[in-house]
Amino acid sequence: MDDRSRRLLKTLIERYIAEGQPVGSRSLSKFSGMDLSPATIRNVMADLEDMGLVASPHTSAGRIPTPKGYRLFVDTLLTVQPLQPEQAAMIQGGIPADAPSRIMTHAASLLSSLSQFAGVVSSPRRAGVFRHVEFLRLGERRLLLILVTPEGDVHNKVIQTDRDYSADLLIQAGNYLTSHYAGLSLDEVSRRLRQELASLREDVSRLMLKAVEEGGAALSDPSGDLVISGERRLLDVSELSDDMNRLRQLFDLFEQKTMISQLLSSTNTAQGIQIFIGGESSLVPVEELSIVTAPYEVNGQVIGTLGVIGPTRMAYDRVIPIVDITARMVSTALSQLQSDEPLND
Repeated sequence: MDDRSRRLLKTLIERYIAEGQPVGSRSLSKFSGMDLSPATIRNVMADLEDMGLVASPHTSAGRIPTPKGYRLFVDTLLTVQPLQPEQAAMIQGGIPADAPSRIMTHAASLLSSLSQFAGVVSSPRRAGVFRHVEFLRLGERRLLLILVTPEGDVHNKVIQTDRDYSADLLIQAGNYLTSHYAGLSLDEVSRRLRQELASLREDVSRLMLKAVEEGGAALSDPSGDLVISGERRLLDVSELSDDMNRLRQLFDLFEQKTMISQLLSSTNTAQGIQIFIGGESSLVPVEELSIVTAPYEVNGQVIGTLGVIGPTRMAYDRVIPIVDITARMVSTALSQLQSDEPLND
C-alpha cells in the first residue's frame, strides 16, 4: 500500500473503534486530514476491500475493518497512547505483595477495571515443587500435610496413615524432607527417597513416601490456575451481545476456561505484548473477540501470562499499556514475595 492508503485505513479503523459504525467517505475525508475527493476515497476503499482489509456491510455504504485489517493496524499503524489520568490513579498503589493467589485475583480485577473488558491472569502448570513441609497430628492415624510452594502458596492435605506417629517423629520427617528435597519435583523426591530407604528408619520412610504421594495431588495441576474478572462487561458490547448464538459461545468460553488456558499457555515463551484477533486465530473461538496478553516474571523467569479479553473493536492503543504495566506490577509483587523470609508455618 502507498502512504495514502495506509493513512485512510488507519483513520477508518480508529473511527470504527471509536463509534462502532461503518465509516463512509465523508468521515474519512474529515478525520484523515487529507484533501481527497469522495471518488478518490471510494477507489482506495475498493482497493483495500480487494486486499481483504475492509468489508462492506450489506446495510451500509460505509466500511468496517476485517481481522486482517486489524492485524495490519496493530502490527504497523498503531500508536500506543499513555494511560489516562484516572487509569494512572487506579494503579498508583500497585499490587500488594500478598499470597500469589491474591495477587492474581487483584491483577485480573485491575485489568478489567482499567480496560472495561474482561481481565484474565494465568499461571503455568505447577510441577509439584515445595519449599517447606510440615506434619500436624489431627488424631490417631490422621495427619495434616502442610506444603509451602516456592511462590509462597500454602496447600493442606489430610492424610490417613496405617499407624500413629509421635510429634517428634513428625517433626523429624518434615525437617528431613525440607532440608534434603526442597525445590525438587515430587517425582524426583519419590525416586530419591526409594533409593535412600535403606539409610532411613522404616517408619519415617513410609511416612515420607506417603506424604510425597498425597502431596502430588495437592501440588500438581496440569492446567494451571486461571482467574477471570469482569466477563459480564462484555455484555455491554453490542456486536457480542446482539447475537444469541455468539453470546452462547462467549459464555461457554468463560465457563469452560480450557480455550483461554491453552491460549495463554501458548504465550508463556513469548516476549512482550501479544495480540490475538478473532477470525484469524484458531486459538480465539469467537470471531468478534481479541485478546491482548503479556507474560509476567519472577526474578527474570517467565511464570505466567495475563491479559485483556475484549471485542475486536477495542482501543488497542489504550489496552496495550494497561496490560504491559499490570504485567510489570505483578512481576514486581511476586518477586518481592519471593525475596521475603520463608513462612514459619
